[in-house]
Amino acid sequence: MPVRDGPPIPAELLPPFTVSAPEIPAAPFVLCSPHSGRTYPQSFVELSRLSPLSLRKSEDCFVDDLFAPVAAAGVPLIAARFPRAFLDVNREPYELDPELFIEQLPDFANTQSVRVAGGLGTIARIVADGEEIYRHKLPLSSGLARVEHLYVPFHQALAGLIEGTRRRFGYAILIDCHSMPSASMAPAGGPRPDIVLGDRFGASADSKITRFLKDALTALGYEVHMNRPYAGGYITEHYGRPTRDVHAVQIEVNRGLYLDELTLQPTSGFAELQRDLLSLAAPLFNDLPGLFERRAAAE
Repeated sequence: MPVRDGPPIPAELLPPFTVSAPEIPAAPFVLCSPHSGRTYPQSFVELSRLSPLSLRKSEDCFVDDLFAPVAAAGVPLIAARFPRAFLDVNREPYELDPELFIEQLPDFANTQSVRVAGGLGTIARIVADGEEIYRHKLPLSSGLARVEHLYVPFHQALAGLIEGTRRRFGYAILIDCHSMPSASMAPAGGPRPDIVLGDRFGASADSKITRFLKDALTALGYEVHMNRPYAGGYITEHYGRPTRDVHAVQIEVNRGLYLDELTLQPTSGFAELQRDLLSLAAPLFNDLPGLFERRAAAE
């Protein structure tokens, strides 16, 4: 018989996210870390066929901590507490995998997306390296509860931060913060850049923003690529509306810069990378808004 996972949401995951927000924001930025959650409830671990360490293979380890000093310089940061292996908020709300659930999925579920086909829907069937997560199929009620009690509040809070920023400054810039496997861990094999910036090939943000970020990171000595292999996921696509004064850029940081990918512990490179990201705060907050203000004055 399949195992049912008890209460709809484990108590350890409530509240589902943290928000650090200054009383008076210093700049029109919002930082988001949707995949750095590392609270793994025992009930979830017991449902899984994987070890706790294996479950963490999908996690963007410590990305919230990497960007915390940037947030402390004067902008909000929202970070999920629940792990990506439990629920992925960088998906549509109902990208559900029919192979994962006991019952037939409702008509409103998107069962045909590329992400679902790969086992990485809103509720993932596999971890990042392809291993199956669960011992048994799940009751649909448990999946829908995760969306209702974790996904929906997270996106309501994120949307509120973005809209509040837009109203205060006239526009908002969302930086969606992620990490990616290093070359040694990547299945394709080839070396990966240090950082990948994704703006949906120009659709989610004004090019001034991505150009500014790319130039600033390159000046710090990082190899920066644009949109390949990561152009931005659901969050970047959904919130990035430059014509409505909301810009969204995804940043992917190579884990080899700061993490031991076997033990998932920070390396000596963590502090250096954190300092470099913090060093971007002043030019981002002070110089980048000026580009928009000068453009507005010229129009």
